[in-house]
Amino acid sequence: MKLKIFVGWDPREDIAWKVCRHSILRRTNPSKVSITPLIQSVLRAEGLYKRPIDTKAATEFSLTRFLTPYLAGDSGYAIFVDCDFLFLTDITEVLKEIDPSKAVSVVKHDYQPSETMKMDGCVQHLYPRKNWSSFIVFNCAHPAVRLLTPAVVNSADPAYLHRFGWLADSQIGRIDKGWNYLEGWYPSHYENLKAVHYTLGGPWFEDKQDCDFAEEWLTEFSQMNVQNIESIDVLKQLVY
Repeated sequence: MKLKIFVGWDPREDIAWKVCRHSILRRTNPSKVSITPLIQSVLRAEGLYKRPIDTKAATEFSLTRFLTPYLAGDSGYAIFVDCDFLFLTDITEVLKEIDPSKAVSVVKHDYQPSETMKMDGCVQHLYPRKNWSSFIVFNCAHPAVRLLTPAVVNSADPAYLHRFGWLADSQIGRIDKGWNYLEGWYPSHYENLKAVHYTLGGPWFEDKQDCDFAEEWLTEFSQMNVQNIESIDVLKQLVY
């Protein structure tokens, strides 16, 4: 069974989504995963997301992320991840850290940023369990997860969703912070680094070119472009 991965997508960060996807596929056997962008307009067209447009939301996937288990089905595991991630290892390795009795597994950050603004000039909202929901491993067969239906996602208070109010605390498992390593918050070196999260904006923004792990992201971006050029060249040879 493939590990189903859903990545948040926002038109302002399309390049971040593409690099995130590339970083996963370059380190993981493509036959073991499926990767789907959560595009709000598509989910609306399919009748799955009906909430009014939220002009205050930092991204278009602020709440659509909670549709992940419904989209994934009622068995196995599924992952939601923000688009501003760069994976440095095989993403399926995270399953080795999962307690199968838990409904979800997350990095339990104690994140209290002092900044009032985040990426692209968006307001930095502070709330308990901030960034826990930026990387979620859902146990799709868990009864509590099966209750997270589109009806709930479309009606529940955003705080209730993001703070995991729909779960008992004992149902939330813990994974190592290396899977959701907050650039600019944690030190620039960590022995167990698995994925960098550019939560304050990454090198795709002009004013973030010198952030921690910028070189890693820019290298991935360059490798993605080289592969795309090679694919185009191959296609030209076949066509012409």
